[in-house]
This record gives sequence, structure tokens and C-alpha cells, in this order.
Amino acid sequence: MHIVLLGKNGQVGWELQRALAPLGRLTALDRHSTKYCGDLSRPDELARTLRKLKPDVIVNAAAYTAVDKAEQEPELAYQINAASVAVLAKEAEALGAWLVHYSTDYVFNGKGTRPWQETDTPDPLNIYGKTKLAGEQAITMYCSRHLIFRTSWVYSVRGNNFAATMLRLARERQELAVVSDQIGAPTGAELIADCSAQALRMALAKPDLAGLYHLTATGETSWHHYAAFVFDHARSLGEPLKLEQLKAMSSHDWPAPAQRPTNSRLNTQSFTTAFQLTLPSWQVGVTRMLNELLDKKS
Repeated sequence: MHIVLLGKNGQVGWELQRALAPLGRLTALDRHSTKYCGDLSRPDELARTLRKLKPDVIVNAAAYTAVDKAEQEPELAYQINAASVAVLAKEAEALGAWLVHYSTDYVFNGKGTRPWQETDTPDPLNIYGKTKLAGEQAITMYCSRHLIFRTSWVYSVRGNNFAATMLRLARERQELAVVSDQIGAPTGAELIADCSAQALRMALAKPDLAGLYHLTATGETSWHHYAAFVFDHARSLGEPLKLEQLKAMSSHDWPAPAQRPTNSRLNTQSFTTAFQLTLPSWQVGVTRMLNELLDKKS
């Protein structure tokens, strides 16, 4: 089996290189790849690459994820998150290939407190959410063999993330204020990649598992409580922090170009039932990430 992975150097893409390798021959690309095109801003070349490689599976971990910047670059965000995803879907269908794709809780309006289900009506608040929804719809329309995983609050040790930023600030400042009215589940890229590989393995054997699923760690927290968890664990490992006070603040006190959902909870029952997997609590993954992050620093 030949798998083409797009977005190989992103948080999820990097972990997918490891998780997908046992399933078959892997060609991993990103927008800087030279031999083959992995750039979603160049859809014609991307289509030619797929026709040449003839993969059995296309895994798209590439996306335009700069939520605020998307408000100023809607055309580019749409090209990468929707128009080129439609190209992937059409090429996958023509090849008889599977398409695995990642989406977001931002397709919802973030109201209420109930975890969103796959059957709930999308109503995105910002350009990023609208373009990701359009990508989902294109896949559903054009590609019969697909797995779409909506996730949220993704992190990894690799690259920048919320925890690393909080630790840096806590070493520099005595006081911090963090938003407390946005609720979700921090979800590790490693977990997403491993679950994706297992789900793909099962779907290849049982094609009626194709569809849209929510995939996050279990439990919920706010950004404020997430930060407190990070600081408590760092201190338990002997990490010196200058921080003395962590204040809670409202989203209204932190204006941004793109409106954020306050409810990012996703109901994962469909995923766990279909793929017979148990998703760990968000604290398990964050603890592992912090242990690695702080060990690397030392």
C-alpha cells in the first residue's frame, strides 16, 4: 500500500510520519518538497503529483491554521482549506483511494455547554472555520472513501504550543492573565496520529466505517485551568518560575481579529464506538508532553 502524506512537518503531520510508516510505503510531502508537489496553494501541480504517484491513501495534515490572519487573507485560507481539498477529494475518488483529513471544532458557533456531535449543524464564527467547513463539504461531496477527523486544542512537543508559551512567560513575569471562558480538551498530535493510523487500518478492511468523526482527548478544561495545570506540574519537577499570580480573564477582555468559540467540547462517542478505542484524559497527554518538554530544556 502506498500512502501520500501532506503537511509532513506540522504538529500532526510529524507524528503521522511515524504512525503511518507500519501501514505501507510512505511518501511524506510538505509545501517545500521539490521532487513532488505538496503545496496546497498550487492545486494543479498537486493534482499532477497525485496522478503520478497513484497512492492508495492520501492523508492531508496540511492546512491554513493562522486563525486571525485568515480574516485578512480569506482567499488564501479558502484556497488551502477548501478549494485544494476539493482537488484532493476528486483525485482520490478517481484513483479509488482513501482520503484522511483533519478539521476543527471551529465549524461550530461555540455556544452552549453540550459537547458537539457530528450531526449538529455547523455555524462557523470566523473565516478559518468557514474555510474548514467548506473543505469538509467538498470531501463529502466528491470522495466516497474518506475519514474526516474534527479535533481541537492540538499541541505537540515539536514547535510552539500553549504550554511552552505559558512556561516561557511564567519564567519572565510575576503575573499573567489567561482566558477562562473558553472550554475544550487539549489533544496531543501523537494521540491524533496513532488513532488515525488505527482508524485507517480498520476502515481499509471495513469501508462502511468511512465518514466524519470527532477525535479529542477526554475531559474538559479552560485555557486558564490548563495554564494552572502546566505551572503546577512544572513546579513539581523543580522548574523555577517567576510567576506569582495567575489571573482569569474573559474573552471580551482579549479582543482578536477572529472570534473564538467558547464551547470547543466535542463528543467522541461515535469514534470510540466505531474504532473500538479508548481515548485518554487530556491530563495524561499534557503530563507526558510537559515531562518531555522540561527534560529537553534541562
